[in-house]
Amino acid sequence: MIATYAADPRLSRGRRQPEAESGTRTPFQRDRDRIIHSGAFRKLEYKTQVFVYHVGDYYRTRLTHSLEVAQIARSICRVLGGDEDLAEAVALAHDLGHTPFGHAGEAALQAAMANHGGFDHNDQTVRTVTRLEQRYAEFDGLNLTWETIEGLVKHNGPPDAAARARLPTIMALDRDWPLDLDGHPSLEAQIAAIADDIAYNNHDIDDGLRAGLFQPDELRDLPLVGACMAEVEARYGRDLHRRRFVHETVRRLIDRMVGDLIAETGRTLAALKIASAADIRAAGRPVVAFSDAMEADQQHLRSFLFTRMYRDYRTNRETSKARRVVAQLFALFLEEPGLLPTEWQPHGPGGQEGTAERARTVCDYIAGMTDRYALLEHQRLFAVSASL
Repeated sequence: MIATYAADPRLSRGRRQPEAESGTRTPFQRDRDRIIHSGAFRKLEYKTQVFVYHVGDYYRTRLTHSLEVAQIARSICRVLGGDEDLAEAVALAHDLGHTPFGHAGEAALQAAMANHGGFDHNDQTVRTVTRLEQRYAEFDGLNLTWETIEGLVKHNGPPDAAARARLPTIMALDRDWPLDLDGHPSLEAQIAAIADDIAYNNHDIDDGLRAGLFQPDELRDLPLVGACMAEVEARYGRDLHRRRFVHETVRRLIDRMVGDLIAETGRTLAALKIASAADIRAAGRPVVAFSDAMEADQQHLRSFLFTRMYRDYRTNRETSKARRVVAQLFALFLEEPGLLPTEWQPHGPGGQEGTAERARTVCDYIAGMTDRYALLEHQRLFAVSASL
């Protein structure tokens, strides 16, 4: 049952470019469908989270991660009475602006763009869905509803003054189409954001174990993980095959996180007497959150993953190579824009454009690459023997 505080598609603030709505789908369902059919969404298959795509086919990519986030978000929304389609749309689109090579590629573009307006993957996501996707005859981008755009803009909460300096696309959009940047987003957008954290932490445990970066026994001292492992062993014994043991542990972890989130959010909704979607935005704080105890347990898990996975020397070697690939491509294209594909060539007077505009074009081109395409471009441009 849809709650009174859910985002009502019938009351949507609409699209930036007005268009007739569907007779068979709500505006939020159309958003979801447009995202799924976009080129940027398809490319997530070959954009990785932690491991570069060639390391193994079984590790998560941005695509599988986005699907997992959407599934978790829908499940939470169903219990809390939110609009599942809006939560799914935000979840599916939240990583469209991510670079190749995960956070390594993002760090490289942030460094490259430091003097050219900056780079932020949330801003790039909004840029992708409002400008860079060019599929429709009447507008650039996907022309998503205000509510979906708001969820993407505020994926990490309302941007503060320091963050806004790094969000040129979002700030320009806000001037033409106010996004209420000081307020928190809808219940559905908040659910999608925290579902991202749930999916991320749990599949990194799975991927880290699969890669041999740590062993199951090393997780036993983590309060939340250790309790789930003990539960699996109590039910199935210590001789359960490792693959099944890991899966059973991870599914219990997800269940506990989701259960805690639903219970804590329910208490908050009741305490704040939330009765409408407007109340959600006016609350002055997130209404979707873990309990303090669960947040503390998750912090232990994040610290473990940071040390044992994200900063492991094998991961560092891959991310170092990835940063160099992105940095070298950026520097070369900025210096020699004539090397860009025809459709990315400068189109200013006489084919010229300012350095900042050229840097943004190069940034857009590289940010849209998949891992394998970035590696192929690097090989074509830097390996003397490579075929052009």
